[in-house]
Amino acid sequence: MDERHQDSLFRVILSSIADGVFTVDESRTLTSFNPAAERITGVPSSQAVGKKCYEVFHSDICESGCLLEKTLQTGVEAIDIPVRILNSDGRRIPVSISTAVLQNDSGEVLGAVETFRDLTAIEDLRKELEQRYSFEDIITKSPELLKLIGILPDVAESGSTVLIQGPSGSGKELFAKAVHNLSPRRDKPYVVINCGTLPPQLFESELFGYLKGAFTDAKHDKPGKLAGAEGGTVFFDEIGELPLQTQVKLLRLLQQHEYEPVGGVKVVKTNIRVVAATNRNLREQVTRGEFREDLYYRLAVIKFDLPELKERREDIPILVDHFIRRFNALTGKNLLSVSPDYMETLLRHDFPGNVRELENIIEYGYAVCRGRTLEVSHLPLELKALWARLQKERSDLPGKNPWPSSLPGDRPPPEKRAQSPVRVALEEEATIRRTLEQTQGHRGRAAKLLEMDRTTLWRKMKRYGIEVEII
Repeated sequence: MDERHQDSLFRVILSSIADGVFTVDESRTLTSFNPAAERITGVPSSQAVGKKCYEVFHSDICESGCLLEKTLQTGVEAIDIPVRILNSDGRRIPVSISTAVLQNDSGEVLGAVETFRDLTAIEDLRKELEQRYSFEDIITKSPELLKLIGILPDVAESGSTVLIQGPSGSGKELFAKAVHNLSPRRDKPYVVINCGTLPPQLFESELFGYLKGAFTDAKHDKPGKLAGAEGGTVFFDEIGELPLQTQVKLLRLLQQHEYEPVGGVKVVKTNIRVVAATNRNLREQVTRGEFREDLYYRLAVIKFDLPELKERREDIPILVDHFIRRFNALTGKNLLSVSPDYMETLLRHDFPGNVRELENIIEYGYAVCRGRTLEVSHLPLELKALWARLQKERSDLPGKNPWPSSLPGDRPPPEKRAQSPVRVALEEEATIRRTLEQTQGHRGRAAKLLEMDRTTLWRKMKRYGIEVEII
């Protein structure tokens, strides 16, 4: 095949590719720019070829950390790195880029090639899912929590006192902040008071303020936190630790909307809303005489009981995705996903620390992971031990079925179905979502990776409510 024929064939291939492709010489001057590149960037090939790549392809890594330059210098390929580019209309577009060196038959470097795929559809899907599963920073698909979220706007508008009960790390502070943000007081102060951080003798002076001479070091008047919250919302976190002597004064605040600064005799009228939270059982504290019964009923006008994370395991995959995006932004890393074994281990863990513990686990993974995927090796020691036990359980099964590292068929094995059908479904849904994301919604490639028929994949997508632009 002569050189002219090769060049013609090369151009035909470039024109037929759906991904954007451009080539550069060793000085990073553009030598070709395919039609998909024109469509994604909005720049015609006639205006691109002959210019430096960074003059046409405006990405957020062009000025520092250019992957194409690094590939030219080191010969190391880059694969599917997510970045954003600025098109000719000034719109930021999410893309994934890959780079490779171009060489002739003698191994001489002629330049480099960069391919980039428009991820706008995937980004839109992600945003749609986020809107579907998130509300005021509360991320869930749990039916129990969705019911609470459903009444949250009405509760916020009501102005009633709210008591939020739930284990540590379950998101009580998110619900409290949502009550404030959705209320008519949203433009007024939101003050958080942790009832367990100050000794009883200092708590009242911090809460109610004090007057000059109230005690030895009181050299001047000092307003308390209640004064700083005037017109807004006060969130009493861990209300179960409130000293008994202060409980009486808080009851007066709720009943008569007034209080006395320490060392004062004149009451101060106030206009605040109270939201409280606790990880304790206040009813048991009332029985033991540790919490006033009348205060309990004043606080629990509206009561939210938040479940533990182990009671809403369907939230684990979407929370993992949320924390990956968050730590990508915080650390500058570009992790894409977690391995099936990593996800299985999380799904089988009981999370005594709830959502906060899950966040810490992902953060630990970011500290030790150097690749693009969080693996079992990036789990804390106690979770590695859990994974080892799961491996042993799996090896003891008849036929040593590798569930769920590879997807089960239409029905999970009987032994697994009997053990935990919910976990089977959760893992299957999470794996399908990850695979579709990795293949940019291409159902054919996803089905191949999942080792199942396209029709089976379509049926499972319908079952789990997975809506994605498929190819």
